[in-house]
Amino acid sequence: MRSVLGTSLSVAALVIAVVGMVIAVLAARRDNDRLWASAKWGAYANLWIMLIANLLMVQALLVRDFSLSYVAQVGSWDTPTFFTIISLWAALEGSLLFWGLITAALTAAVVWVHRNSEGPLFRYALATLFGVGVFFYLLLVIPANPFSPVFPVPTDGPGPNPLLQNHPLMAIHPPILYVGYVGMMVPFAFAIGALLSGKLDNTWITLTRRWTVFAWIFLSLGVVAGMWWSYEVLGWGGYWAWDPVENASFLPWLTATALIHSAMVQERRGMLGVWNLTLAISTFLLTILGTFMTRTGILSSVHAFAEGTVGSYFLVFMAITLVFSVVLLLGRSEELKTPGSLDSVASRETVFLFNNLVLIAFTFTVLLGTLFPLLAESFRGVTVSVGAPFFNQMTLPFIVALLFLMGVGPALPWGKAMKDGLEKNFIWAAGAMVAAAILSILLGVRNVYAILAFAFAAFALVTNVREYITPVRARMKARGESVGTSFVRVVFSNPQRYGGYFSHLGVVVMAVGIAASSAMQTTYEQTLRPGESMQAEDFTLRFDGMWAQDQPQRFSVGATLAVTKNGRDIGTMEPRLNYYPTQEDPVPTPAVRSRMTDLYIVLMAFQPDGSTATIQAIVEPLVIWIWIGGVMIALGATFGLVFGIRKTRGDRRRKRERTPELTTTGERS
Repeated sequence: MRSVLGTSLSVAALVIAVVGMVIAVLAARRDNDRLWASAKWGAYANLWIMLIANLLMVQALLVRDFSLSYVAQVGSWDTPTFFTIISLWAALEGSLLFWGLITAALTAAVVWVHRNSEGPLFRYALATLFGVGVFFYLLLVIPANPFSPVFPVPTDGPGPNPLLQNHPLMAIHPPILYVGYVGMMVPFAFAIGALLSGKLDNTWITLTRRWTVFAWIFLSLGVVAGMWWSYEVLGWGGYWAWDPVENASFLPWLTATALIHSAMVQERRGMLGVWNLTLAISTFLLTILGTFMTRTGILSSVHAFAEGTVGSYFLVFMAITLVFSVVLLLGRSEELKTPGSLDSVASRETVFLFNNLVLIAFTFTVLLGTLFPLLAESFRGVTVSVGAPFFNQMTLPFIVALLFLMGVGPALPWGKAMKDGLEKNFIWAAGAMVAAAILSILLGVRNVYAILAFAFAAFALVTNVREYITPVRARMKARGESVGTSFVRVVFSNPQRYGGYFSHLGVVVMAVGIAASSAMQTTYEQTLRPGESMQAEDFTLRFDGMWAQDQPQRFSVGATLAVTKNGRDIGTMEPRLNYYPTQEDPVPTPAVRSRMTDLYIVLMAFQPDGSTATIQAIVEPLVIWIWIGGVMIALGATFGLVFGIRKTRGDRRRKRERTPELTTTGERS
């Protein structure tokens, strides 16, 4: 029964998406409002269909309906309820089902937000969203149907991948990342809608920037959550290994960051129209490429799903999308020419242009390093490994350059900057940069790129903080307001601007955390008997003994360590090894004490009788700044997006109240 119902729901979603795509195109070409209304209702219908299909699968997982192929693949009577529910996205078919729900939800969200909008731009955009949905619903119907029946029906299953049930972060990381991934289809849809409709003014880029920021927020949080999961679960003391799947999420983040910045140039100066269209299309294609790499098993990764049968479908879809987009761009090439030009090298738009060039060079470097092993094996038949040393050496200059540009940009005005203003803006920042470099060397940092990262982070910190201080001081002086009142009024006067600066500060905090934890990390390893101690910088670890715990889904063995810092007791820490019946090697759960300096303890090995345990202790400064910086990035962007929209609505409402005769209907913010 569930098999028939679930498959029928997927087929219904596919049919509605196909029909909706055709109707939306006809509505655009014929300017038919009745067809347009039908297409919009199709988006809402698909949301309900995919929601029911996902709830049906969750229910099947909870009752352990092993007659369904997906439940037989990831279900188990021994798996706890929490991990059983989040097993929805633990393997290929379930993750695509959840992906289909997010696709339908975002399509419906676009329809609702722009429900009073008219014109071919929106209609072609909805047709494009339906077209993306057609691809993913087709996967659910043919090669990756999670509701396909199994016979004979097994009495139990293996449960989800042990790595995916070893930490509750798996309840957060994939959904957030999926929303970021799928969200990038919205700016792509508006770009295609603009090209098909010929409406190539700033309307599409204004809409694109808002939806891009929305998806970028989730993609940023997803990347940081993935780093945190890697740090807390894998037991290696790191958080980023340039793994192919890590890179797959990072690549569209880079191009989306470029798009957000260059969109501002187009809105203000009427420049970079073709570039922004290309970025919107490229970002979407990179999300599809990342999904392809994750779900086909084509590249080896600890994060990847097992080898699937959907690879050829993804390749065909990417090829069709690329050819279709290029043809549209070439067809509109004459209309896309813009009269805008750079007035001065020392201007904000010039910095944004350099920022884009660095981000794209960064993207190509990571993309080449990720795909090179695959290309080498395909064309030369040799196995090549591209690891972290390559990526670190090649990308660190880009990171330093971005920090520098992030400091320069806010201090420059749009258009042409005066020389006196430049000197005033940068003198304090330059001093902070030199001081940070000297202080780093005095503290024993010898890695050149780490010193540069600290120096340019200080530079960016001062210039971005100054963008808050200067207008607040001016307002306090002019109006006699308190610091708090002036700050609130300044920030809310331009939420997008000041939210962006706060995100910049988050990047600075994150960069310092990465540089400090990488350059100043120390590792200690020792085999201890009960009662013996080891030293890890200021920390003393006393091994008090072993313990074991039998759980339904795993067997855990742990070590109890009493920890003191400079003679002060700070409690016990218990790293463990978890043994799952479906995995030969144990899965570690490190014990982590997160403060300004992290103490990260891993149980490496032990004697069965508990007579000895091999303990690895890693001391890493400022790791917590990475997580704080990631949250700051998302908070700044969210503030700018939410309050920016509210301010725009308020400005429009006040304008209508002043001039009611000019009230028009059109796009809602």
